Amino acid sequence: MARYLITAGPTRESIDPVRFLSNRSSGRMGYAIASVLLELGHEVELVSGPVNIDPPAGANTTQVESALEMLAAAEAVWGGCEGIFGVAAVADYRPANASQEKLKRQADASLHLFLEPNPDILAILGAKKEGRLAVGFALESDPSHMEAKRKLQAKNLDFVALNDISAQGAVQSSITLLDGAEGIWKLGPADKSELARELVRAVGITACSA
Repeated sequence: MARYLITAGPTRESIDPVRFLSNRSSGRMGYAIASVLLELGHEVELVSGPVNIDPPAGANTTQVESALEMLAAAEAVWGGCEGIFGVAAVADYRPANASQEKLKRQADASLHLFLEPNPDILAILGAKKEGRLAVGFALESDPSHMEAKRKLQAKNLDFVALNDISAQGAVQSSITLLDGAEGIWKLGPADKSELARELVRAVGITACSA
């Protein structure tokens, strides 16, 4: 039995107490991977942003909102895991100074948001992988593999799963899986539960022995 860390879903970066920056990630792919790993008899540490689906039974789930919260939760369990699937769509930026009070609309004035970069969670964890499995995801509108290959190297990953923007919120999807040895595999199109099964198999994870 091995233990795997999965980050899933979007993050929410507060502008004020009622507004936030986020994205359209549904969390379905990360949750599907968690379910497959549990079916294979492995343990799962699921760190999830806000989603509208229930976590799979048996996963040790930590619910978070912001990128900073996700990083802290992931770092807390990474040391005891044999691999990571970085599926979360972490917001690249957060408001530099979130208001503690609701911002009021002013008809005659513009609102300017000053943003600062969020930490690259997968790059931080990948730098500490020490031979463990690291699988990342890249959602790109560019059909080329250039950005996915850059992320593969920059984040110290073993594999990167590339999909396009149509995957956001979709029930079915496709993946182009790349590794550091120029290997390329086409997975799907398939329901995300089956796609997760194909992906887990492709990266070399099998059922744990009794």
